[in-house]
Amino acid sequence: MRVALGVSYDGAQFCGWQSQPSACGVQDTLEAAIAAVAQHAVRIHAAGRTDTGVHALGQVVHFETHAQRPLSAWVRGVNAHLPDTVRVTWAHLVADEFHARFSAFSRSYQYLLYNAPVASALMAGKAGWFHLPLDFAAMQEGAAYLLGEHDFSAFRASECQAKSPVRTITQAEIQVCGRYFVFSFSANAFLQHQVRNMIGALIYVGKGAHPPAYIKELLQQRDRTLSPPTFAPCGLYLTGVGYDGKWGLPAGSASDGLHVLI
Repeated sequence: MRVALGVSYDGAQFCGWQSQPSACGVQDTLEAAIAAVAQHAVRIHAAGRTDTGVHALGQVVHFETHAQRPLSAWVRGVNAHLPDTVRVTWAHLVADEFHARFSAFSRSYQYLLYNAPVASALMAGKAGWFHLPLDFAAMQEGAAYLLGEHDFSAFRASECQAKSPVRTITQAEIQVCGRYFVFSFSANAFLQHQVRNMIGALIYVGKGAHPPAYIKELLQQRDRTLSPPTFAPCGLYLTGVGYDGKWGLPAGSASDGLHVLI
């Protein structure tokens, strides 16, 4: 029997999603909690891996089990074995052909940036921070260059293991909420550190170091060494994963996005 779960977590206290020998990954914690309910060891597969310090509102995973449990047990029962910073939000039985990663056709991320002279004490670990004023209109114009299919070599980590740097971005938007900027990106998939590298480049545009067309130039140059540094992970959230309706998964489980935090 294959079970899919919706999962949210605060990544600040974890070494990323992926299981590690020291058991410091979100995956380690969630597998242990599921095993406590299933009464057997499980291996979970996620829609995408998040780095150290990155959060999730809409992660999706699946696992195999022979244990007969009501769906409520995979939510409330598993949550009873999890720390407060990790929560299963829904459970759904899926066909054996479903795979949390390979069945997904899109991923969505949002980045929460606090723009003020002094960092927010209350949002430490929950939002990125930049101290200089940012030009909203210039960043919006720069973000538009990211839309469509491109070679994103300029925005991939040097250790990225993806076979191709080509990705298709369907959403690249920025909103202002008081002193917060909310960056929203959706794509068929993302390269390692891609969103954080795009944020770093857009901030260079916003602070006036480069014009908006700088983003287009970086895409054309396809050279990571010419791009700005990778921005901090703490403001990044995996907000949703897109699947075909045939799988019957709950829709809109993270529809409020980062506006719930502001």
